[in-house]
Amino acid sequence: MQVKDIITTLELKVFGGSLGLDREVTGGYTSDLLSDVMGHAENGKIWITLQTHKNVIAIASLKELAAVILIKGNDPDTDMLAQAIEEGIPVLGSNEEAFEMTGKLYNLLTH
Repeated sequence: MQVKDIITTLELKVFGGSLGLDREVTGGYTSDLLSDVMGHAENGKIWITLQTHKNVIAIASLKELAAVILIKGNDPDTDMLAQAIEEGIPVLGSNEEAFEMTGKLYNLLTH
């Protein structure tokens, strides 16, 4: 499944990084600890977080993640969005809590 399919199905907002909408998604990873994501997230996963600063995009790029979903109605910081556009990493948004978004993404990818 591609990032653009997940956006449509889960009704996510696209903040930026549209060049990466065709990326294949292999799963999800939910964490707000950058060191945890650096150590354990795998290539192709979507990262669910409430963190909105540009270091998120640096890690997403390093780990070759498919996209980032910001939860709880959070908007990306200006520098995060600029970095996401430059790197081609989609930054998406939802008003939902991490628990709900994680469950929905899991169900979508496994059923």
